[in-house]
Amino acid sequence: MAPQQVMEEVARNQPFIRGITISGGECTRQRDFLLELLLLARQAGLNTLLDSNGSYDFSADAELMAVADGVMLDVKAWDSVQHQRVTGRDNAAVLANLFWLAQAGKLEEVRTVVVPELFDAEQTVREVCRVIAPYIPLRNTRYKIICYRPFGVRQEYRGLTPPSAEQLAQLCQLAQSCGVPNAVVV
Repeated sequence: MAPQQVMEEVARNQPFIRGITISGGECTRQRDFLLELLLLARQAGLNTLLDSNGSYDFSADAELMAVADGVMLDVKAWDSVQHQRVTGRDNAAVLANLFWLAQAGKLEEVRTVVVPELFDAEQTVREVCRVIAPYIPLRNTRYKIICYRPFGVRQEYRGLTPPSAEQLAQLCQLAQSCGVPNAVVV
């Protein structure tokens, strides 16, 4: 579909929505399409959010950031080695985006999926909060601490154990105690 065709679909629901979130895969892989769609949405009076894995350098694209109200960012692991083991690449771009988006007031939401056997969730939550807490007055960034569920994942991850409700609650409490009041468990 072309951006105008997407907006025609969105327009049918416009009386019931305040904005749109564009995700993917990774929506920034179609940057020109994305920019045009965001411009059309803004012209229609809609708020715009991008859902990203953090691999795109948002700081280098002023044009895109001028029409995006914010970014919802995945931070899988603070530790680069842990991140690379699962994703195949380090997390330098993700962390650079975390810092830049927080400072720019464009960080709508951070999400960390808690997979105890893969990532040190406590370290990730603590470090993410250290970065974003000073910028909470700019934008009350939400931090979603997400329970890993072994459904719809690659075969090699199906046998991993989901975190307990108690573990998730402790991580949420940690985030709140580190200055991120809008932390939630999902």
